Amino acid sequence: MLKGKILIVDDNKSALSALRLLLQFEFDEVKTLSSPNQINSELQKLDYDLILLDMNFSAGINTGNEGLYWLDEIKKQAPATEVIMITAYGDVELAVKALKRGAADFILKPWENEKLIATLHSAFQLRQSKQEVGHLRSRERSLKHELNAAQPIIVGTSPGVLRMMKLIQKVAQTDANILITGENGTGKELVAREIHRKSKRSDEVLVTVDMGSLNENLFESELFGHKKGAFTDAREDRVGKMQLADKGTLFFDEIGNLSLPLQSKLLVALESRVVVPVGGNQPVPVDIRLISATNCNPELMVSQGSFREDLLYRLNTIHIEVPPLRDRGEDIELLSHFFLKRFENKYHKNSLTLSPQAVKKLTKHAWPGNIRELQHTIEKAVILSEGSNLKAEDFIFRAPGRKMHAPNQTLEDMERDLIEDAMERNDGNLTATADQLGISRQTLYNKIKRYDL
Repeated sequence: MLKGKILIVDDNKSALSALRLLLQFEFDEVKTLSSPNQINSELQKLDYDLILLDMNFSAGINTGNEGLYWLDEIKKQAPATEVIMITAYGDVELAVKALKRGAADFILKPWENEKLIATLHSAFQLRQSKQEVGHLRSRERSLKHELNAAQPIIVGTSPGVLRMMKLIQKVAQTDANILITGENGTGKELVAREIHRKSKRSDEVLVTVDMGSLNENLFESELFGHKKGAFTDAREDRVGKMQLADKGTLFFDEIGNLSLPLQSKLLVALESRVVVPVGGNQPVPVDIRLISATNCNPELMVSQGSFREDLLYRLNTIHIEVPPLRDRGEDIELLSHFFLKRFENKYHKNSLTLSPQAVKKLTKHAWPGNIRELQHTIEKAVILSEGSNLKAEDFIFRAPGRKMHAPNQTLEDMERDLIEDAMERNDGNLTATADQLGISRQTLYNKIKRYDL
């Protein structure tokens, strides 16, 4: 028995009685009407899953136009309801017209009971499938809205930030490729999210790919996807990040960490806007808005031969430079209060304030780690605070230069300090830092992520 409701409209009362008897054990509710003029009022009373609709109601007329008229009326009032047309006059052209105007199927009188029931079952399943798809789409829209709405905003009123925001406003509504540069911790990903939020694609997803952490052997699988059995661990089909970002925005973070061979593969996909999953042979077109970011100097990398010039041109239609925190003096106090409120709520502290001495100390600091360092500094002070007013001594900065290791430090603590010291000595240049430490750039990058440097 189908847990649904069906409305039967036919001027032949014998046919109505026969259909009611036949379908009473197939549906929760069976309603019959002998006149189509009652259809509109009946649809206002109840949400029907199916309507079995006769095509002719006036004596001597068998054109089917009356049925087509009422089909149009039903679809206006209840577009999700599936309509099955029924008539004693078989006409292929008439059936095609009905299907084109939204009917789910067409049945001839006299009907075969089993065939009629099978047709109604199929129409009911179609109705359920459409409802499920509609529900999933609604959930998808809600999730996308939540994801985009939940992102933090860019905080600042300094001239550099205002210039940056003006540029973001200009380019966000276009589909131009954007390259964001800036030191570690300046908020490049936040800029990318702000561009997406203000773009025509804001109702779709922003997909972030951390290029520095991608395994070279799995690069194509991660970006382009793969088919089941394409390699040893490919146990099922997988959609790549580029296809996942279709109709939305794709953000390549730390694009400067990509090796030359992988740059070539990426360039081909970006030029064609087509991907072929590993193990597949069917090209998949993708419609993406591309944003990339790096803390490197891309022009210098091109001159040194470590970055393809043609790929840089592809990425760098518009260039946005994120200013370091040391050039945003007037924003430090504003950002400090912003983070203070955030961590006050997170750690359930009450009405925390910053003393004038604390503000002065925060404003004078050079912030080599930029906004990320400021955020961590405020968070640590909030966690350790004992009073409601944070004083200057509540904020502890890392001293520049090589650090003395405490006797109780773990190997991880020492490694973290060693990496941080090397990065400071090399002004944040990851390639030079990796060379000094005797490790690969990717290993260094993974450790930076691990220690949140």
